[in-house]
Amino acid sequence: MAWSQDEERMLAMIERHLSDDDPKLAARLQSFNQRVERGKHQRRRSTDRPPRRRPSRSTVIIAVSWLLIATLIATLLVMALRHDAAAFPI
Repeated sequence: MAWSQDEERMLAMIERHLSDDDPKLAARLQSFNQRVERGKHQRRRSTDRPPRRRPSRSTVIIAVSWLLIATLIATLLVMALRHDAAAFPI
């Protein structure tokens, strides 16, 4: 949304008064504005490639839990099959 000429003039006047009244604050605000502008330019350049999403913590916990459960079931099956094989010699 564009500013009207009156609004731009009033903002410029407020900026001048702020610079005159508190130069330290004006310098800090100017520094902040420059950092924000640099951040905008960096985000524009980084939009060329899609952002990489990391799996959430709950997804990792669920995956590890499933892996442990599968390992436990496989171990129990191997133990049961070995026991059955030992009980019935061929």
